[in-house]
Amino acid sequence: MTIFPATGVLLGRVWNPAAGGPSVVTLRQGRVWDITSPRAPLVRDICEMDDPAGYVTGAAGTDLGTAEALAAVVPHPDRLHFLAPCDLQAIKACGVTFAGSMVERVIEERAAGNPAMAEDIRTRIGARIGTSLSAITPGSEQAQQVKAALQQEGLWSQYLEVGIGPDAEVFSKAQTLSSVGPGAEIGLHPMSNWNNPEPEIVLAVSSQGRIVGATLGNDVNLRDVEGRSALLLSKAKDNNASSAIGPMIRLFDTGFDMDAVRRAKLTLRVTGEDGFTLNGTSSMGEISRDPSDLVTQTIGRHHQYPDGLMLYLGTLFSPTQDRDTPGEGFTHKMGDQVTISSPDLGTLNNTVRRSTECPAWTFGVSHLMRNLAARGLI
Repeated sequence: MTIFPATGVLLGRVWNPAAGGPSVVTLRQGRVWDITSPRAPLVRDICEMDDPAGYVTGAAGTDLGTAEALAAVVPHPDRLHFLAPCDLQAIKACGVTFAGSMVERVIEERAAGNPAMAEDIRTRIGARIGTSLSAITPGSEQAQQVKAALQQEGLWSQYLEVGIGPDAEVFSKAQTLSSVGPGAEIGLHPMSNWNNPEPEIVLAVSSQGRIVGATLGNDVNLRDVEGRSALLLSKAKDNNASSAIGPMIRLFDTGFDMDAVRRAKLTLRVTGEDGFTLNGTSSMGEISRDPSDLVTQTIGRHHQYPDGLMLYLGTLFSPTQDRDTPGEGFTHKMGDQVTISSPDLGTLNNTVRRSTECPAWTFGVSHLMRNLAARGLI
């Protein structure tokens, strides 16, 4: 079964052992084509073009084989395999963009990272504020009235501030080039014992702030770490192999645009070696902030990204299904298979490991530049 959408102009990267580095690729009739060239040696370069989809459609290339065969390859430096579809772009992420997950962030904060306390807190405050916040426009007068009321009841939280206040939460998710792609292991910091996947859409944004395409992402959440203190966000989010993106960027064209992103529905399935399964969904129709607003809050005169950025849009998904201990909800176990799917964007599949057990990230920007120079591409 293919992991790629049936239609669309797709842009991605593979590790090419013959070149000792990455190649830029697209899909044509079920086959992978290497379109790396001196004009566009990077995905970043194509995203900066006036018509990325048009360029990719007409670019000359080399046939690397069938997409299904390549997608089945377990990532290894000696094998041709898919990488995350971005290269020099900054990796940014938005948090607390859905009312449902916003309530769970408040619960994490109140529980101070202790899963045993979560169910009691969820019972006491979840129903009181969950439904009342879902239809509120962040930053509106109504939002300010709700904020005042919740403060009077002692229920206000920093998560509610970024959830319904005027300013979105945008943070640095991962280092440039550190994201993993489809089929790779995704890492959890070994300090965490309460965590979950976060299925999200990730936008590809040019240096001018223009959204040029979208893909899927897993922004894993360490609930116990971030729950102890929001100041631990960076420690919870940016770790070895903690950012999965893929399988490929679907570029905007006449058949796929921002309205399609706004309508998108993501499905999630977690399958454990213990026989446990978890199914979930995240519908972009329930996002509290429009994706274009999140981009505007991230890039502009106040903050530039010369090589563009990849922007995780946040998730509605926040699992409460018990896995082991009643009342403690879901947490990952090593070896979990996480599958995130969308008809328009394909499937992103990863295996959960500790960050200390995932392959170390060793191919940075300096290595990329030297490799491209040696290949006569820059």
